[in-house]
Amino acid sequence: MFSVAHKLGWKAELNLCFQNPGDRTVLASRSQFGPLTVQRPFYPEANVCHLYLLHPPGGVVGGDELHINVHAEEQANVLITTPGATKFYRNTGLLAQQIQTLSVQDDCALEWFPQENIFFDGTHTHLKTRVELTESARFMGWEINCYGRPAANEDFESGKVLTSLEIFRCGQPLLMDRLLIDSPSALQSPSSMNNYPCFGTFVATHITDALLETARSALAEIEMPVQIGLTLIDDILVAKCLGNYTEQISIPLKCIWAAIRPEVLGRDVCHPRIWST
Repeated sequence: MFSVAHKLGWKAELNLCFQNPGDRTVLASRSQFGPLTVQRPFYPEANVCHLYLLHPPGGVVGGDELHINVHAEEQANVLITTPGATKFYRNTGLLAQQIQTLSVQDDCALEWFPQENIFFDGTHTHLKTRVELTESARFMGWEINCYGRPAANEDFESGKVLTSLEIFRCGQPLLMDRLLIDSPSALQSPSSMNNYPCFGTFVATHITDALLETARSALAEIEMPVQIGLTLIDDILVAKCLGNYTEQISIPLKCIWAAIRPEVLGRDVCHPRIWST
């Protein structure tokens, strides 16, 4: 258990366990320490539990260390999002960390759709997400990152941001995705951000070649100034998108989700209410 040290930043941990004892998925247990919490669950569709993560301070600063642990078991069906962007503020060199571990058991489905991360100029941040799946566990999720504040004409000119996304099935690595941005040149490089300030990754498991084509067909109807590519790694769909604003990332990623969710999870698309506010 962490202790709160205000001078060195917040230390916080949130542990969530979901179960399906009968007619719907419930938040069976929750423990928290420090400034991380959740709103009460919503049930806008069948037995799927919709949950909103909250970080009351409103932003992450140097010295903060946040741990979010999600465990889905016993045929649980969960969709998790956030009510707004997570802001990683400029700091004096102290590292800000947010570590997320998502564990999904057999016959469970977890949808992980936090709203965008905004990395202010001068931040020093490590954002890590690790997804641990069993054989039949299903997962769909995204990460949307914005470097600087393009809407305010603020570029990301200094600082350091390391992001990593890891997906394991039965202990074996399926995807290890890592990006380090530590200079303007890292944003400008064609092998990195190619002069775009916003970057998104969407992943989904149990995808066939036919579903990959379904996703590509859905994207063909979007007319936006973005760069996007889709590929299939074994049965993992990986979509990567570059844009000038976060909306240019979220719209195509939501389009992919809407196209494949009925087949992958056996249910129609149901947008979280908070996305409309």
